Amino acid sequence: MLKWQEDRKVGWHYIAPGKPMQNGLVESFNGRMRDECLNEHLFDSLRHARNLVAAWRDDFNHHRPHSSLAGMTPAEYVNRLKEGQNLNRASVK
Repeated sequence: MLKWQEDRKVGWHYIAPGKPMQNGLVESFNGRMRDECLNEHLFDSLRHARNLVAAWRDDFNHHRPHSSLAGMTPAEYVNRLKEGQNLNRASVK
């Protein structure tokens, strides 16, 4: 892993053991994906796993409102951002 990141000039930052909140957003996402997708299915094959994960990702990004985005889906948020709309949470209903 360290050789891969060095060859590609990717920055590497360690998270201290027992300190998952040093990367809280990723840890939150990983826990949600694990609880809602990975722990809910037995995968018959790599293809089966990829299909189920893709379906979960589609739901997460395109159909499920997120409270941190004022009830918008991530896709809606990105579209509004591209359109230059004000994304102040207080102004989004």
